[in-house]
Amino acid sequence: MDMNLIWNELKNRTPTILGSEKFVNFSVLLPIVETEKGLHILFEVRSKKMRRQPGEICFPGGKVDPHDRTEKDAAIRETTEELGIPSEAISDIYPLDYIVSPFGTIIYPFVGKISTHYPIKENPNEVAETFLVPLRYFKENKPEVFYIKSTLEPEERFPFHHIPGGENYNWQTREMKEYFFYFEDKVIWGLTARVLMHFLELVDSMMDK
Repeated sequence: MDMNLIWNELKNRTPTILGSEKFVNFSVLLPIVETEKGLHILFEVRSKKMRRQPGEICFPGGKVDPHDRTEKDAAIRETTEELGIPSEAISDIYPLDYIVSPFGTIIYPFVGKISTHYPIKENPNEVAETFLVPLRYFKENKPEVFYIKSTLEPEERFPFHHIPGGENYNWQTREMKEYFFYFEDKVIWGLTARVLMHFLELVDSMMDK
């Protein structure tokens, strides 16, 4: 075994997330709409025809396809398909922090501005309706916070006799925050609320500077 070859390979290697080649990548866009009443965030209500999470509130987005050049391109494509607007209606697109979920997915969120010069024509197969919430509303109305706890459950054949502690091994429990925002009759939670909360925290930190 040539040690120099190993060092050269490691030196030129770009690290990534371990196991990410098996992950499914998704992109979402947090759309900002500026009206005469100020800045608003646009949300979608998923169509009841959708196989996954019908009727839930979300941002435009979906799976990154092989023909998408970048995750940003995927977010733009999904937004145009769902809202029925051209790509030129979307501008000032910037990345937020990406999310590695415990369910084998990586989500790449972006924030972007949607021009009011192009009427929105929701794709009925994916979007039941859209609605706007003033950005200042979220400044004045904080979310409720709940926690989801999960534990690890080894399979029946797990070789406990090979690990210290055996069947009494102290498995760590995982605790995940869930945010719930309420606007009129709408409930915003899950991944959408996590992305929204991240964006709001970024806005707050900018205002503090």
